[in-house]
Amino acid sequence: MAVTDVTEKSFADEVLMADGLVVVDYWADWCAPCKQLSPIVEELSREYADVKFVKVDTNDNPNLAAEQGIMSLPTLQFFQGGRVAKSLSGGKTKNALKKALEEFR
Repeated sequence: MAVTDVTEKSFADEVLMADGLVVVDYWADWCAPCKQLSPIVEELSREYADVKFVKVDTNDNPNLAAEQGIMSLPTLQFFQGGRVAKSLSGGKTKNALKKALEEFR
C-alpha cells in the first residue's frame, strides 16, 4: 500500500478514526534524516499491507505537529484506536522499524 499524505484537515479521518495500526511519519524537506527514512517507510508500506502508513509535512502542517507534540524530526508515531501507542524519533534502520512494527502483531 502506498504512503498517504495527511494534512491538518484529513488527520482525524485518516489516523484517529482508522481501524488497525496507523504509522504517521512527521517530516520536512530540509531534514536529511527524514529523506533517508522516507524510502524505508515506503518499503515497509508494501511489506505490511495490513498497516496504514501516512506522512505529515510539518512545514505545511505546523499546527498538527504542535498538537501531536512533535519536537524533533523525523518522528514516527504508531496509532491504535486513535491513540499513540508508540513513538520513535530520529533516523532509524529498516530492521529497527520492523522490530517496532512486530510489537503490534
